[in-house]
Amino acid sequence: MAGVRSFNTVRARSYLVRLPLFTRAMILIILVFWLLGAQSVWDVRKWGALIPDQVGFATAYRINTFPLIHLNIFHTLLNILALTPLLERFESEYGTLTTLALFFGPLTTVPAIVYLIIETFIFRGNNAVMGASMWIFLLLGIEAIRTYRTNPYLVIATHQIPTWTTPLALILVVAALVPNTSLLGHLCGVAMGYFCGLGYLKYLAPPEWALRFIEGKLNLLAILPHYVSVDQKTYGRFGVLPSANRTGGSAPTELVGSTQRLGP
Repeated sequence: MAGVRSFNTVRARSYLVRLPLFTRAMILIILVFWLLGAQSVWDVRKWGALIPDQVGFATAYRINTFPLIHLNIFHTLLNILALTPLLERFESEYGTLTTLALFFGPLTTVPAIVYLIIETFIFRGNNAVMGASMWIFLLLGIEAIRTYRTNPYLVIATHQIPTWTTPLALILVVAALVPNTSLLGHLCGVAMGYFCGLGYLKYLAPPEWALRFIEGKLNLLAILPHYVSVDQKTYGRFGVLPSANRTGGSAPTELVGSTQRLGP
């Protein structure tokens, strides 16, 4: 047993050492915001959560800050554990700059705006959301579409279940078991993931020539440890696929986070 534990510890440390830059930064920022939330002078959750009636021109930053802020330590750790392997895989495939541009661009703002529109104008509610689960379900949606292309069905007993529906099943399980979760927030995330997995997000991806120019001008590969460049991919768009079951698009098209209700 001691040997197994030692082996698992070595593998875990090796995995953590290989994490790319953006993934490391997100884990650190999420932990920093959790620590800031422990003090009572500044209400970090109220400041950064996605609260429909609090989003305006001066507070539009909430559209990007809500995935980084969590309700408590349990919420924080659970989302970090779920997000890390998904985000690491995405960044290793598409590069650090592309991941940064997408996750603080359309991959966060689009589902957030969709949530605000539905919550405000259809449900007439004001439920706040926070946490990385919207990112998590977005990434799961991407992976589900990829899996569906190579393995369309899961066979359970005599029933065939489309593999693309697995994130939806997980959303229902989370909604049933975890109190105060945002079903709508998770659905917005997975819907964006399906959209990306089908290849449409390539039109919003930053152009490769611009990324190369920025990398070369700032010499990012030399000065930033664990940085993944446009021309140095582990697999996917710019390199060799990790397995025969994985197919990459011509641009970043495949992507997940946790949302929590703060309102009633």
